[in-house]
Amino acid sequence: MAEILNPARILQVADLEDPRLDEYLRLSEAHLRMRTDVENGLYIAESTKVVQRAINAGHVPRSFLLAEKHLDQLAEEFNRFPDAPIFIGDDRQLQDLVGFHLHRGAMAAMNRPEPLDLDEVLEASSRIAILEDIADHTNLGAIIRSASGLGVDAVLLTPKCVDPWYRRSARVSMGTVFDLPWVRMQSWPEDLQTLKNHGYEMLAMELTDDAIPLNEVEIKARQKVAMILGNEGRGVTDEALAAVDRTVIIPMHRDVDSLNVGAASAIAFWHLCSAPR
Repeated sequence: MAEILNPARILQVADLEDPRLDEYLRLSEAHLRMRTDVENGLYIAESTKVVQRAINAGHVPRSFLLAEKHLDQLAEEFNRFPDAPIFIGDDRQLQDLVGFHLHRGAMAAMNRPEPLDLDEVLEASSRIAILEDIADHTNLGAIIRSASGLGVDAVLLTPKCVDPWYRRSARVSMGTVFDLPWVRMQSWPEDLQTLKNHGYEMLAMELTDDAIPLNEVEIKARQKVAMILGNEGRGVTDEALAAVDRTVIIPMHRDVDSLNVGAASAIAFWHLCSAPR
């Protein structure tokens, strides 16, 4: 490692009050961290794979934090960013710092790129997922992984939706959140008019009296379609339902009302993206 890295870059975690470590301090307190991280232009990438995927997507690390035994796994990334300090510690030190056992290799404090432009994303896309007020980071990560893997072009988030780059969301997405374009809308549901202006048919997955089975939805070539998936508890809001063209359901058996939003999203995305474009 000495022939690859400048030893001066490797800094031992010794004092948890070291201000250089503030970005990693007690990350398990998600409700205290999320908005602050966004406002500071920061997010935390957790796990070696997620760190690598974020960097490969063009994101720039501020610093790295890991156990010494994982140094070799990120040697290439360290060399690409020679000015980013590398903090190392033993398992107990790292757990005391971040508030949980860091067993997925490494973390990096990353600079947030500039947000994408909504009109540009809509113009370049034909299959859009809209996530209304998703509250669970694990669900969000799973939805984004399905969206990326099944061919959704981009994801739109309502203002109250949790952060895709929060460490748990990014980790559950297996880093696909860095490859899939996403935009946080500023006005909801008013921004749905912007999608209509771009020619999108608006669908919502919700149990309504007039909902039709998803498998009966025909999607034509070159048709632009957007699908709204609602909050885990209340589903799609009445205001959003009033603006969509159709509501759809996944037919269920054995008196099961619906699927978890993460599972439902995968089925919806497969149907939307299997049609010719």
